[in-house]
Amino acid sequence: MKNDIVKQISLALVGDVLISKRLPRAFSDTLQNVSDILKAQECCFGNLETTIHRREGYPEAFPGGSYAMADPYCLNDLVKLGFNVFNTANNHSMDYSHEGLLATLRHLEELGIPHCGTGKNLANASLPAYIECTNGRVAFIGVTSSFHDSYVAGPQNQDLQGRPGVAPLRHKAVYTLEEERYNDLYRIASLTGINNYHDQARKEGYLPKSEEFKFGTFNFIKGDKNSVITTPNEQDLQRTIATIKDALYHTEIVVVSIHSHQFKGIDKHNTPDFIRIFAQKCIDAGATIVVCHGPHVMRGIEVYNKGLIFHGLGNFILQHETMTVVGEEQYWKSGMTRQTSTGVGGLINARDKGGKMGLSADSDAWISFFVVLKYCFDKIDVMLFPIVIDRHFNNGLPSISKDPTILKKVIELSSEWGTNISIDKESNIGLLSILKDKSQY
Repeated sequence: MKNDIVKQISLALVGDVLISKRLPRAFSDTLQNVSDILKAQECCFGNLETTIHRREGYPEAFPGGSYAMADPYCLNDLVKLGFNVFNTANNHSMDYSHEGLLATLRHLEELGIPHCGTGKNLANASLPAYIECTNGRVAFIGVTSSFHDSYVAGPQNQDLQGRPGVAPLRHKAVYTLEEERYNDLYRIASLTGINNYHDQARKEGYLPKSEEFKFGTFNFIKGDKNSVITTPNEQDLQRTIATIKDALYHTEIVVVSIHSHQFKGIDKHNTPDFIRIFAQKCIDAGATIVVCHGPHVMRGIEVYNKGLIFHGLGNFILQHETMTVVGEEQYWKSGMTRQTSTGVGGLINARDKGGKMGLSADSDAWISFFVVLKYCFDKIDVMLFPIVIDRHFNNGLPSISKDPTILKKVIELSSEWGTNISIDKESNIGLLSILKDKSQY
């Protein structure tokens, strides 16, 4: 038993890796410090929030906010930085349609980089990625709740092949209105005819009937107060639970990655109900870690049922302004065309009002943290490394920060979940440990 106690598996987890250009051939001292930490771990995981190809796809009609693309050589740079496994399910997965996605997967596989969350069909997109470690095996499962309906990977059957896409985490939102407001909305629907098309489709059997009052695509019920409840799609939940349970037969650790832009209320720091439910159900099913990313800000850490839920790791690399090309429709959104603009630089400058709008102006998007976990027989030790992301000349690269307010913000956000995090004052590293249930062994 003593030998089991000293054995460990080490993991590094970061948030969004939105890379769009090559990393410097020679890392700066600050980037090298980050790289040294990442490469010291057996697993280094991030959310690859871009497509990887050389204009091999077609610009999607519904991109994930903007068109994201990076040269395949960027993968070599990320490997050099320390990464060896990625989630690829996010709102940018299909920016260049099926061809762009398949090219991304091909370039990852040519370098032997495991990935999860997307695939040639729903079965492939749902498969875990595995990392072989000295003292065990780690499985990574990826899903996203931020996507257009056309992004969803399709199942295959004996007659037809499936459809390339993302492993989805769909959800349902039901809005509760006080009776007076509910009746007002019902009258508005009658006056405007907003439901006529969908009502006819339900009569003809092309859309399912609904227990709630449908206002367009939104669901309403009467209640005592005005509120909204979101719940995960049961089919997507059960598919993920089945994948977790199967992976547990031959892995030490199962990590579930969730990419989600949704939030509760009006504050991006607040986890929506359906993500909280889904993450806890994943831990209940046997996952050790759930790592969330997507809103581009930090969220709290939850210790739940001997597992860990990182509700938001924020950004790690943020190069959303340095794409070299984008689809023409991206120009249209800003009231211009490629011919009337100098190019992507002119487009971004107009869209962000010279850095006064969007992520460029959001100070919370440029601070974050990444985590290192030491998974032992009887406990999990967690270290939180605060980072700042360099905005100078759209560098977008992380460096370790000595600013104590970053971790204090993480502690504040984690207090909602009852999680106690300490800070080593000398190193400015956050510390957290949880004991595991030995009875499972």
